[in-house]
Amino acid sequence: MTEKILFVDDEPNVLESIKRQLHKRFEIATAEGADEALRILKEKGPFAVIVSDMRMPHMTGVELLALTKDLYPDMVRLMLTGNADQETATEAVNTGQIFRFLTKPCPQATFITSLALALRQYRLIVAEKELLQKTLKGCIHVLSELLGVANPLAFSSGLRIKNYVVHLAQTLQLPNPWQYEIAALMSQIGCITLPGEVLSKVFAGHELTPTETEMYQNHPLAGATLLEKIPRLENVTKMIEWQQLQYNKYTDAMKTLYFEEVIIGAQILKAVIDLDLQLFRGMGRGDALSWMRKQRNCYNPEVLDALETFEPENRGQILSLNVSHISDGMVAAEDVMAKNGVMIIPKGQIITQPLLQGLRNFSMQVGVVEPIRVQIGQIAEETTS
Repeated sequence: MTEKILFVDDEPNVLESIKRQLHKRFEIATAEGADEALRILKEKGPFAVIVSDMRMPHMTGVELLALTKDLYPDMVRLMLTGNADQETATEAVNTGQIFRFLTKPCPQATFITSLALALRQYRLIVAEKELLQKTLKGCIHVLSELLGVANPLAFSSGLRIKNYVVHLAQTLQLPNPWQYEIAALMSQIGCITLPGEVLSKVFAGHELTPTETEMYQNHPLAGATLLEKIPRLENVTKMIEWQQLQYNKYTDAMKTLYFEEVIIGAQILKAVIDLDLQLFRGMGRGDALSWMRKQRNCYNPEVLDALETFEPENRGQILSLNVSHISDGMVAAEDVMAKNGVMIIPKGQIITQPLLQGLRNFSMQVGVVEPIRVQIGQIAEETTS
């Protein structure tokens, strides 16, 4: 993606001069004032660098850079101004956290060097962020697989809903899509606090006792408490905590205190988890979505509309195989049971390498009910990517 620079000044002749000087070296855009700059950032972003004048009507350069620091934290900020007094420079650095403070007239060599360094700083920021995200996602995937071995019924849900959540984040054009994927994978982590029979009743659609209902309703908070100490997962933690909250239960205070991405993330989890439960219980996808739309004020209508556009991949071929022929990447077409009655892998679970090893261990020590019906083909390949 081209790294773009946005120049903001209320004097058109200054912007024209900048265009003439720099258009051959950099991908640039210009804005006559802060209001137009904010519109361009929203409609034509992302931008790598923003360079703003200080004195502009309606909003000063310091105010603009301070605002963009919160809205676009990865974007590198520079100030180019004729007001070179110490007070202006101090305010710009402290409030706008700028990368460079340049004064007019700025020598072209100095200007070009500063912009090149700003672009390099942007690349460093993005590279570090991507590394942290990939590392965090990798750790979460490992944790998810380990928990899947310990409690496959609960954690298979996270793997199944991941593709739905990724699709919704893309369709709704949500920022930082990695957060929603992690929220999906970790959404059921609080279920480790629940007795196995309670989970079995939930997935089977059996009625819970009042005590069991309370236990199940508390698992999102338990999961959020387990994750809250992990850095960079603050938004994910809150999504998981609110995953059972109905659409009409979000108050104005919640919407004011928390980022919109947290609220929409929790509403996405609510919808896809409930859809997954209905599908697990045998309801068809169309019937399940129709049923959800009839639950008044329960789900975000925008989320349900986006869910309608999700097209599951071809389910692939169903085979009946012995344990020795099972490989990772296949999907269990029905519950895989040990001969002593213990469920090893639930229906719909992707068979990962750790689960496959556990299956083989059960086969050698206890025995497994064979043949095992599994699904192979495109869907298995997609869900393991």
